[in-house]
Amino acid sequence: MFEHLGEKLILHVTIGSFSLRFDLVAIIMSWVVIALLVVLALWLRRGLRQEIEEKPNRIQAMVDALIDLLKGQLTSNFASERLARELFSFISTLFLFVLLCNWISVIPYFQSPTQDLNVTFSLALLVFVMSQVFAFRMKGGRRYFKGFIEPYPFMLPLNIVGEIAKPVSHAFRLFGNIFGGAILLAVVSGELIPVVVPAALNAFFGLFIGAIQAFVFAMLAVAYINVAVES
Repeated sequence: MFEHLGEKLILHVTIGSFSLRFDLVAIIMSWVVIALLVVLALWLRRGLRQEIEEKPNRIQAMVDALIDLLKGQLTSNFASERLARELFSFISTLFLFVLLCNWISVIPYFQSPTQDLNVTFSLALLVFVMSQVFAFRMKGGRRYFKGFIEPYPFMLPLNIVGEIAKPVSHAFRLFGNIFGGAILLAVVSGELIPVVVPAALNAFFGLFIGAIQAFVFAMLAVAYINVAVES
């Protein structure tokens, strides 16, 4: 009954002696989410085309509320105003992308891209690179490299391992929760005949748990960037 669990539609591409494999479902679902975000952004931008003196319309009020919510819950936790201002677009986009990736599984026959470890690990690596870039920019090269040998030089290997462990745990946390929910839903759908129970679980894991995991992923991104900049 559950033989299909773990199966993936893989595209194999061979270039010379190299062999590349692509998860088609994860790629297609990721592009669907990107398309939805682009369409939403264009729709919101179209609704904002009005004179400054005019009374704000519903779209503008919704955008203002969304920006205030994202600033209050996410970027307000940055170490400085400058850092919050520069990274607001990045953290907000990251949160919205993960949120829609988690929510899209509510649609029948659609699968969350975040069920694929490659997707979550790519996002975690992106956060890791951003944290290191901003740490280097704000601390300078000397203080940046000196941080790896503090408080004692023999701590260098442990500090390097600690930095590498951040994107690994960041990726596995999101992947494990989303993939675990998908497995639970598949097991319940296969064992329980009533349709109401699987549908309710799908809505719960897709909407509620998906929103929480997207928020946690974004908050961890803020935390990792703060630690890299401040330490």
